[in-house]
Amino acid sequence: MYLADRSAPAPAGAQTAPDGGPGRAPAVASTVLALGAVSLVTDVSSEMVTAVLPLYLVAGLGLSPLGFGALDGVYNGVSALVQLTGGHLADRVRNHKLIAGIGYGLSALCKPLLLLAHGLGPVGVVLALERTGKGLRTAPRDALISLSTPAGLQGRAFGVHRAMDTTGALLGPLAAFFILNAAVGGYDAVFGVSACIAVLGVVVLVLFVPSGAALGPTGPESGPVKAAAVKPDAGKPHAVKPEAVNVREALALLRLPRLRALAVCAVLLGLTTVSDAFLYLLLQDRSGIREQWFPLLPLGTAAVFLLLAVPAGALADRIGRRTVFLTGHALLLAGYGLLLWAPHWPALPWLVLVLHGVFYAATDGVLPAAVGATVPAKLRATGIALVGTGQALARFGCSLAFGAAWTLWGAGPALAAAAAGLCCCAAVAGLVLRPAAPGSAPDPARLPRGTR
Repeated sequence: MYLADRSAPAPAGAQTAPDGGPGRAPAVASTVLALGAVSLVTDVSSEMVTAVLPLYLVAGLGLSPLGFGALDGVYNGVSALVQLTGGHLADRVRNHKLIAGIGYGLSALCKPLLLLAHGLGPVGVVLALERTGKGLRTAPRDALISLSTPAGLQGRAFGVHRAMDTTGALLGPLAAFFILNAAVGGYDAVFGVSACIAVLGVVVLVLFVPSGAALGPTGPESGPVKAAAVKPDAGKPHAVKPEAVNVREALALLRLPRLRALAVCAVLLGLTTVSDAFLYLLLQDRSGIREQWFPLLPLGTAAVFLLLAVPAGALADRIGRRTVFLTGHALLLAGYGLLLWAPHWPALPWLVLVLHGVFYAATDGVLPAAVGATVPAKLRATGIALVGTGQALARFGCSLAFGAAWTLWGAGPALAAAAAGLCCCAAVAGLVLRPAAPGSAPDPARLPRGTR
């Protein structure tokens, strides 16, 4: 089984020129850049809320770690359940932009509702609706990125998108920090500004993201839809919409051995990946960081992610996605180890946040790039959603279990259990995703140039 299939008989990025001779496609498609701009603006809005939410719920509303774990699980789990629906709808109606736009719009509508929600129940409902929007948009958006990018450049394209997305994740906590320190009733001010910025993200999507992605040599030719042909008199590929699909075709994707392997590994690793919110609470508890500085903790993760997302994606295209993906989880495990056993160094928060950021750079875009190299174009959104849903549901379970373990045993034993589980699951993932033995029969769906 492979996490990384590197393809294309022609050099990465090659395509037909207007005169019929060989040309070279741009390294990053305009669709990717437009979607990156949408994600940047939207993430400023989302991360403003995410940066203050743990402290608002625990210190402001007085939730216990178990209550926060349940709410954090809802925050992640609802988007997981809806993500599969969003991916299938996008493939079925043959309009990825429409489904993504509905998701972005729903999330934007939910931001001002946080101004009215002041208890566990109302906040949980609003967050569930907001995560519904995220679930609807994620797979169609990633499918547009995959479908507009040649197979040999998928990791780079997702890296560029994630870097732009993370720029928003970097600016959002900064905005929340300044608003909390400057405004009266700081939490409400954060939620109100966040709502305005979310609307701007929807406007950018409507105006600048094309309705159809131009398809290049984006993946295996095992499905009914091939890469788009190029007109001799055109300098770019046709804009092709995938054929509509039904539920039976979508479920048949699980027959692909490589997709099953990716899904299994995403679930196993998700079950032992402590959520960002818990990690920041643990870091504050361990380092004694004052409450007013808490919203800045995600900046460390976001800054490292921003710097390394593109290099990590390009490295995955070059040396193999399996290696980069598993290395990212190994570095996350090192961060857990520092939180558990490192002396009380002044540099401890910086080290943990750096490792956390490298983990995201090595995994967040690499996984959908690997899925895109595995499934046919007409089922691209559905395939990405299948793996993403399994991973998100696993993280939902992890949030519930970690919150319960923290309440019953304390923060240290709970994190030690998560670290032990991550070590075991990473070892299993390394075996499941191992390269095929020399001389073994080739997979018919395998891309031509092999993997690492």
